[in-house]
Amino acid sequence: MRVLVVGGGGREHALVLGLTGDSAVEAVVAAPGNPGIAAVAECRAIDAVDPGAVAGLAVETGADLVVIGPEAPLVAGVADAVRAKGIAVFGPSGAAAQLEGSKAFAKEIMTAAGVPTARAYTCTDADEVARALDEFGPPYVVKDDGLAAGKGVVVTEDRTHALEHAAQCNRVVVEEYLAGPEVSLFVVTDGEAALPLLPAQDFKRVGDGDTGPNTGGMGAYAPLPWAAPDLVEDVMARVVEPTLAEMRRRGTPFSGLLYVGLAITASGPKVIEFNARFGDPETQVVLALLETPLAGLLHAAATGTLAAHPPLTWRGGAGVAVVVASAGYPESARTGDVITGAERSGIIHAGTARREEDGALVSAGGRVLCGTAIGPDLEVARDAAYALVEGIGLADSHYRRDIALAAIEGRVTPPRR
Repeated sequence: MRVLVVGGGGREHALVLGLTGDSAVEAVVAAPGNPGIAAVAECRAIDAVDPGAVAGLAVETGADLVVIGPEAPLVAGVADAVRAKGIAVFGPSGAAAQLEGSKAFAKEIMTAAGVPTARAYTCTDADEVARALDEFGPPYVVKDDGLAAGKGVVVTEDRTHALEHAAQCNRVVVEEYLAGPEVSLFVVTDGEAALPLLPAQDFKRVGDGDTGPNTGGMGAYAPLPWAAPDLVEDVMARVVEPTLAEMRRRGTPFSGLLYVGLAITASGPKVIEFNARFGDPETQVVLALLETPLAGLLHAAATGTLAAHPPLTWRGGAGVAVVVASAGYPESARTGDVITGAERSGIIHAGTARREEDGALVSAGGRVLCGTAIGPDLEVARDAAYALVEGIGLADSHYRRDIALAAIEGRVTPPRR
């Protein structure tokens, strides 16, 4: 099988590693890729949100499967253009990707499907926002309706800050705050059948103890020792199956990766958001624990044959990922700083590049690298992940030092029903 992976971040590096480790895969091409991906696969420069360019490259490379990593190409309809060439695609249509492309659309689908989620209002002016904030009270949750690279959500006790964030967006969703630990559940689906992966937990705030502004994600771990044994079964029955059914009913079936972001509240799991692709950095730990060959799983979803796919198998133990961010992130991202210590197994590249004049590895984004490790238990995996990031040299970089710590210490306690 020849596979084309679209994207060039940490999620795509993790996907490429999983695919190149699959004996059924003959070759992997990544577009545009990054220096970490280039060490194990061919990289091709391309505008990933140009449907015609991606479809043309898929034909040129003889791809049997195209895996679209980021959200922007999906919302732009890249999957539609590739499918029009008769090539299997892992990723939803542009219409179905609106589950991530529009928070208001996602709420509409959840309401129609009876999915448990936060009460919310879609607001288009300051007066509507103010009324919604006053109804729900603090903590205030304000979400940019469109794509915002994981940084469009503000959760704050400060009403003025909430209003300021809303003013920077064309349209926002204001919703009630959901109290309880958060869970990320990835579900592979062909629109009908659906297979859940291991639930994970990521860390959105930039600082230890969940302080500071939201980011695209500063770390993750899996599995969740504190989660209820029936959590996944419950979410599949009450969230995933009704959502997929509603998408089919509307004539826009969702196939690919449905990301379900959850809060485990006192009244059970409730959906915070849907994404239309693998999350980053949860992908790094979940795929590191997956024993089932990745290419066959994604190809089955892309070709409508997932119901016949064997049950998934998993490695024992746990995985932990810790993100190393550039100076100033998330408010800004200093780039061009030389990176050392990144050429080791377990280091996943995200915002990296090669300097033209000398080929040095340099920072090229906010979230630069991710140290990912697995071990027989969370504590061992965590120690190994931190050993990886501590060996990275990047001027003025920063990372959280409490990834997975509360779970290890037994301090994650879902509210009782």
